[in-house]
Amino acid sequence: MKGKTIEKAAITIFLSILVIVFLTPIFFILMNSFKGRLYISDSPFAWPSGEMFVGAENYVEGIKNTGFFQAFGWSAFITVLSVVVIVLFTSMTAWYITRVKTKLNSALYYIFVFSMVVPFQMIMFTMSKMADMLHLNNPLGMVVLYLGFGAGLSVFMFCGFVKGIPYEIEEAAMIDGCNPLQTFFMIVMPILKPTAITVAILNAMWIWNDYLLPYLVIGVSTPYKTIPVAVQYLMGSYGAKDYGSLMALLVLAIIPIIVFYLSCQKYIIEGVVAGAVKG
Repeated sequence: MKGKTIEKAAITIFLSILVIVFLTPIFFILMNSFKGRLYISDSPFAWPSGEMFVGAENYVEGIKNTGFFQAFGWSAFITVLSVVVIVLFTSMTAWYITRVKTKLNSALYYIFVFSMVVPFQMIMFTMSKMADMLHLNNPLGMVVLYLGFGAGLSVFMFCGFVKGIPYEIEEAAMIDGCNPLQTFFMIVMPILKPTAITVAILNAMWIWNDYLLPYLVIGVSTPYKTIPVAVQYLMGSYGAKDYGSLMALLVLAIIPIIVFYLSCQKYIIEGVVAGAVKG
């Protein structure tokens, strides 16, 4: 009994240290977002007090200089639409290739799984070139690209869960007169809810924070800049970096995704475990 108590205490201490390690950079950004830009470089770890403290000035300047609200709107549009499309199409794909046993479907499944291990840097040049040729360098085109990049993990997770759904439930629905689409949306999709929410959370966090793909495809000279691309504008060049506004916009950028994650976090472990142990 004493050994278990010591083990629990050690785990608690270890996890507490991890929490501090992960939260320290966020606290550092929040603290420096209220300092003047010169003091951030001179005293990055000092508390913002006295003449260091500039209040909301960095936030106002950052929003004004980058068109933050416009970037926020495009980021929200791309993220929400991409997540909806990924969840809808990958869940249907996973259900089909799991239920219809053919060599082609088995090959498709392994192609989806293999796509998860291909580094983005290996294909980013050809991908950006093809996106430009196919006129995908716009918000709707970004949704198509994110569907391609998010399909591998999403199909893998959905397949694991679908294998655990008793086929008799679907047979009963078909006997009652449901066609395949009705069976999927009325029977299968409600059962897939935990995994669907997990897939939505994971993809939303990735797409919202993604910088490289929007930068390569959309660029910085269009009105469709997302938040990461807009924030990068504040880095400037030749020493003209506005660290105060940069820190302020980083705080504003992470608030929505933190709120979204905290409101849905209880579904993550449930969905991941359910999708991993079935099959």
